[in-house]
Amino acid sequence: MTETALWLLRHPEPEVGARGRCYGSLDIALSSEGIRHAHHVAESLANEPFAAIYTSPRQRCRQAAVILAGSGGRSIKIESIETLRELDFGEFEGRSYDEIARLYPDLYQQWMQHPTETRFPGGECFQEMSVRVLDTTNQLRARHVGQTIALMTHGGVIRAILSDALGMDPVNIFRIGQKYGAVNLVRYFDETPIIEVLNK
Repeated sequence: MTETALWLLRHPEPEVGARGRCYGSLDIALSSEGIRHAHHVAESLANEPFAAIYTSPRQRCRQAAVILAGSGGRSIKIESIETLRELDFGEFEGRSYDEIARLYPDLYQQWMQHPTETRFPGGECFQEMSVRVLDTTNQLRARHVGQTIALMTHGGVIRAILSDALGMDPVNIFRIGQKYGAVNLVRYFDETPIIEVLNK
């Protein structure tokens, strides 16, 4: 039986301009606190034998991935993968939640009540994001059989991977906590996933 370790890392806190706004595909950097937190996470994982680090191309993830790659005096290869980006909220991107509720009252209510079943105008829905994320994750696992890798990505992306590992209905993904800077570990024994660390 072959063991493959997949560390799923959510980016730390983004810059203040993101607060109170809807952002997924927007390219937002880390706050100063987020950078400090990224160093803390990197130090806690300094002894992990990462064969590679894969990151969403968004700044908030790339910054944290660079810090992780250099921890413990290492220099680990980083590869940016577009399909590891967060859900694209389309016309909602960059708008405040109050503004979205005013401009799209019916769709806003649907989003609040059924977030994984909502298609965002000019963007995508959770199912579409989940398909691209799981396809990418499966490819990376096949590339690194028997190794340890890290994915520096977003809350929605990580929930998609974890809910798949748990065999969970996607409508329940928000039962999985993912704070800024969350650390998660899934070990795959051949094709059987075991979640060992969650939202640490």
